[in-house]
Amino acid sequence: MKTLHYVFSQNDKYDGIRPINIYAMRVIYALMATALAFDVWSYIATYDQVWDPSEAMDWSVWAAFTLFAVIGIFKPVQMIPVLLLEIAYKTIWLIMVAAPLYSAGQLSNDTTDGMLFPFTLVVLPIIAMPWGYVVKQYLTPSRA
Repeated sequence: MKTLHYVFSQNDKYDGIRPINIYAMRVIYALMATALAFDVWSYIATYDQVWDPSEAMDWSVWAAFTLFAVIGIFKPVQMIPVLLLEIAYKTIWLIMVAAPLYSAGQLSNDTTDGMLFPFTLVVLPIIAMPWGYVVKQYLTPSRA
């Protein structure tokens, strides 16, 4: 019972963030560092044509995400902006692409280029995010 209390209690070790949030963020970083990295880096490593600049930019951004995710496993609080970026771009995409397709009755994996499932997983970082810390750290004016 003491362990359960520890996991759900605020902890000074992580700037007042509950350990459950730290563990959840580490799981998300680990998923990004493995599943995403496998797809991205294998695609980049086996690409045998001249890169289109826009396509290369897309793959470079995904590759950078995987590198920051590795850091996030070990420094979850410092890498919170990476998760915030993930939440922002996936939510924007869901609003701009998935919602209109859903309204038109055309939402499917085919009409979203296979991005529907990975983008709906945005609920995971939303749940894991220590929102009180984010508000205090990023949205509240500092008193310096």
